[in-house]
Amino acid sequence: MSLPRSAVVDLGSNSVRLVVFEGLSRNPVTIFNEKAVLRLGRGLQQTGRLNEEGVQQALMVMNRYHAVARAMGANPFEVLATAAVRDASNGPEFVAGLQSLMPGVPIRILSGKEEAAYSAAGVLCGIPTAEGILLDIGGGSLEAVRLIGGRAIESETMRLGVIRLADRAAGDLTRARIIVEEDTARVPWLGEGAGQDLYLVGGAFRALARIHMTQTSYPLNMLHHYTIARDEARDLAGVVAGASRRALERLPGLPRRRIDDLPFAAVVLRRLLRVTGASRVVFSANGLREGWLMHILPPDVRAAEPITAAARDMALLFSRDQRLAPALIAWTAPLMVGETAEQRLLREAACWFSDVASHDHPEYRAEQGFLRVLRQPGIAIDHHARAYLALAIAMRYEAEPDAPFLAPARMLLDMTSVQQAEVLGAALQLAYTLSGGTPDLLASTELAIDNGKLILNLKEDAGVFAGESIIRKLGRLAAVLGLDPYTGADRVHSDAA
Repeated sequence: MSLPRSAVVDLGSNSVRLVVFEGLSRNPVTIFNEKAVLRLGRGLQQTGRLNEEGVQQALMVMNRYHAVARAMGANPFEVLATAAVRDASNGPEFVAGLQSLMPGVPIRILSGKEEAAYSAAGVLCGIPTAEGILLDIGGGSLEAVRLIGGRAIESETMRLGVIRLADRAAGDLTRARIIVEEDTARVPWLGEGAGQDLYLVGGAFRALARIHMTQTSYPLNMLHHYTIARDEARDLAGVVAGASRRALERLPGLPRRRIDDLPFAAVVLRRLLRVTGASRVVFSANGLREGWLMHILPPDVRAAEPITAAARDMALLFSRDQRLAPALIAWTAPLMVGETAEQRLLREAACWFSDVASHDHPEYRAEQGFLRVLRQPGIAIDHHARAYLALAIAMRYEAEPDAPFLAPARMLLDMTSVQQAEVLGAALQLAYTLSGGTPDLLASTELAIDNGKLILNLKEDAGVFAGESIIRKLGRLAAVLGLDPYTGADRVHSDAA
């Protein structure tokens, strides 16, 4: 059965991008993503008009995007134009030309407030409890949004996109700093982000993250949810803003097309770190486009818990029995004394993920399961959670504790988290050995902790018995829990059905 597809074009001051989403999922699944750098907003500050060369290129690119969207069966298909088009005197003329190329396709010129609202919805799609200040930098504008408890409270659009800031400052970074200070001083609520997070959206900010990841040999090549401390972000921005072009060209990880823009993005970031007093910087790959998708999702899908939704989506693709995960959630609960709400959420997700390598080659199930969970597209799963869940699934498939492929997870987790993931993995391993991956057999077993002992209760005549493999895996689980197992025929409890 084919899934519905939807497509959106983000027509910005610097670039234009087509994204095609598949399905109506709480975790957007992108199946096509293409960008063209047109720099429509170059010179807008001086002329008040869109760059003519960019306009001609845009008409050609948009004709292609329309053809791609139609060929892929995307419906709805919509174009969202932002700062350059809404501010340019020839913006309406440009839109009319686009409309003649794409009759019937909605082309919306977003106001600054609308652009900020979409960006906020995109970030909250992946970080539902976001608290702090969101900054979405483009070529023509910078959208700032105050987030409290996962809700957008207020927003402001400033003319601080990298192209426009460079034009306003005539390419002078010292002048750019003054402009940023003056513009941000007019937004008093920016100072209310002290001690909270600064959420960064936009290609120029992501380029800064890429540099930092390369410099630190970060073990996971994912910008979404990449997090660095305030001081590290300030130092990075200072180095980039003060570097010569030649020095920038030598920076590892820097996309060459961003060399001209990056110092101005760094100036903006350094100033906003000071103004907001944020304690951390969190990079988001989600923004306006994902926010648009969130607006077209059914309310019940939009309201779903995103980590659980991501795990269930993967279970739907790979698991042998959809009924098993809820049974595993109940079965593992007795082991988790003092479990926090966050730990419970991750345990439930691990139970849904637990059969993702069932159809892979037996020799590679641990590695395949690990990588599939670590790299899966769930946008609400931060890097710590990815590593935790992936390690638990690897242990469920009996990975060797020192297997080289586990290195990224072990680098991202502290010792307490590693131990908790190993407990969960060992419990799932025992559950699958007992049940053969079926909820009916699992229902004839239960775990309990009593007086420092891990007890396995088995119902008689249910097709489950304490053989050598069960005894070994029960002992392994007891060991990681720091308990004594009830093993051997005289100590494995059997209760009549």
